[in-house]
Amino acid sequence: TCALCSSPSLPCSLHSMFLVALSFAYFAKALSGSYMKSTITQLERRFDIPSYLIGVIDGSFEIGNLLVIAFVSYFGAKLHRPKIIAVGCVLMSIGTFIISNLSMWIYVLLGNVLRGIGETPVQPLGISYIDDFATEENAALYVGCVQTISVVGPVFGYLLGSLCAKIYVDIGFVKMETITITPADARWVGAWWLGYLIAGVITLLSAIPFWFLPRSLPMSGPRGPEKCTPEQTSFIKDSPLLKHKYPADDNTTFIEMAKDFFPTLRTLLGHPVYLIYLCVTIIQLNSLIGMVTYKPKYIEQHFRQSASKANFLMGVINIPAVALGMFSGGLLMKRLKLNIMGAARFAFGTSLIGYFLSLFFFTMSCENAKVAGVTLSYNSVDTVSYDKHSLLTACNSDCLCSASDWDPVCGENDVTYVSPCLAGCTGSTGSGKNTVFSNCSCVGVAGNFTASTGQCPHTDDCDRMFPYFLALSVITSFIISLGGTPGYMFLIRCIKPQLKSLALGFHALATRTLAGIPAPIYFGAIIDTTCLKWGQKRCGGIGACRIYNTTAYRIAYLGLTLSLRTISFIICIPGFILLSRQLKSEERNGIHGALANGGTELEALRKEEFVTSNSDQSQQTSDNSTDRETRL
Repeated sequence: TCALCSSPSLPCSLHSMFLVALSFAYFAKALSGSYMKSTITQLERRFDIPSYLIGVIDGSFEIGNLLVIAFVSYFGAKLHRPKIIAVGCVLMSIGTFIISNLSMWIYVLLGNVLRGIGETPVQPLGISYIDDFATEENAALYVGCVQTISVVGPVFGYLLGSLCAKIYVDIGFVKMETITITPADARWVGAWWLGYLIAGVITLLSAIPFWFLPRSLPMSGPRGPEKCTPEQTSFIKDSPLLKHKYPADDNTTFIEMAKDFFPTLRTLLGHPVYLIYLCVTIIQLNSLIGMVTYKPKYIEQHFRQSASKANFLMGVINIPAVALGMFSGGLLMKRLKLNIMGAARFAFGTSLIGYFLSLFFFTMSCENAKVAGVTLSYNSVDTVSYDKHSLLTACNSDCLCSASDWDPVCGENDVTYVSPCLAGCTGSTGSGKNTVFSNCSCVGVAGNFTASTGQCPHTDDCDRMFPYFLALSVITSFIISLGGTPGYMFLIRCIKPQLKSLALGFHALATRTLAGIPAPIYFGAIIDTTCLKWGQKRCGGIGACRIYNTTAYRIAYLGLTLSLRTISFIICIPGFILLSRQLKSEERNGIHGALANGGTELEALRKEEFVTSNSDQSQQTSDNSTDRETRL
């Protein structure tokens, strides 16, 4: 744990307790949030829904935030912040338990909305609480510590997702010997509900410490007035350093706070640097949220990995790089003593380097899987197109096959067929995963017309390309994450201290509304356009996608991600210009203020000297008179 204070033992222990409690709350919410990301494909297959609808479910978390975040951030900063955070953690746990319902996807959506409502106070109230009662030079390091520990949450979230993805969804209710599919199959659904039960318990435990914390803490370090003599206290009472730390106002009524809300919000939105920063982060978060939401799915579809392996790699390789980057960013900001402009340049530079490295992802391509009638015609001519009639050909015309089924088999010719019927198979031996189909007229291998269950394993260069993809992903994640903490501290420092909680809350509101909600939806809708074979629901209608056009998927997914980041870099240019002007203006005002204060103090000193001089002269005159009288 980061060392928190040099104050007496009780305040120091309270500071430490809050830092640990907030870190655990961040860990819990990050674990459940990342677990939701890891179950994207499981939920698609379980409820037979397309990617855009999964995007709606994923974005419902942000809808919950949207409902209450502005008011929680504003009013919560004036109330008992730790207890409000505790209530939020309890609501998050209830929502997580609701998600584990197996019957309908609407319960997943409603539970995620409640999770979003509960998560609302944790970030703005927790960070502002730390920043109020920690020394300014250590605030960035403490925020970096909390955010780094919170990134450990996704590691365990994705690992939990990997574990649950290996377990069949109906384990305990069906005989596993009768299951004919494997975790690598596009129809496999893991025990996604089990992870939500575990995440709900962890989130409920994170609420406990906040019930025992006070409404406010004494300021740590030498900045508090209790560390100063009365003369020092009177001298620094108007210092901007002390204005930065403001205690909660116990005497303010709810009506007074409500009247002050809209004027305060108007003042905040009138700050040009804050608005530019808001626009840049909204666009970059659109890119980031869309990319992270569908990255496991991209690994599954493009590199043909199982959901379990994709989640495991995200948790073990990618997320630790993000954690290390965020912690290193906070440490570098403290060591380099970066000011506002330095923090902005640092965050921009790391993001730009990560952007250029990400361009190399376009070169890491894999060929489409060989599926007869989908990516290949039955005479093995390479044509990536899908038409229901192309599945039916002379070799299976007498079988009366359904073109909407998806029950793939692998022929001896290393070509996947949509179903045994469409492969022209008329017999089978064995059971479960060991079933072998025979007399498959479409397979066409002389003397051997058999096929086995499942898709054919890929034999192209994808296996050799995948490690390079992982290595580049780790490097770019680390570099981009370096700018996370400096960028966040820039947000806190670029506005007036009394607007800090509202600025953090409105920033979270805007990013969730304009990035967290729409990004998964339109990313999912664009990914849906690259689908080559849709599943069929039992009651009719389109289900989940079974196979994608790999090339189109790569271009759509990576192209959209990098296009959004390009736009954000362009907006940064006027942002730096406005920030430079603001800093110059503040510097001039500071100099004028110092001169004015110096002139006032000089005037007072002159008056004091004049009074003292007159007093001395009077005393001297009196002494002279006494001497004269004595001599007389």
